Amino acid sequence: MQIYFSPEVITPQFQVLNVVDGKNKAVGNVALLFDEKKLYVYGILEEIEVGADFKDLVTPYIKGLAKARPGLDIFSCLYVGCKKINLNEEEKDK
Repeated sequence: MQIYFSPEVITPQFQVLNVVDGKNKAVGNVALLFDEKKLYVYGILEEIEVGADFKDLVTPYIKGLAKARPGLDIFSCLYVGCKKINLNEEEKDK
């Protein structure tokens, strides 16, 4: 199942993006809050079956935002169902 972002609200300070499936059904959301040199990312996906797709969707999006603001510190809290996922593989061991 393919998932993609559907913007709900986008401002220079924050973004709220719905995560929707191919049938345009909302299956989660992502909120991004921008500070001077920080980016806070919070997201939750309800459909466990597309968890890998969720990570594959969020990771390049955040990397793209980071390119626009060099030196940006990124803090993320992402969940698929009730399980936290990590964007950086080295975080798995922590």
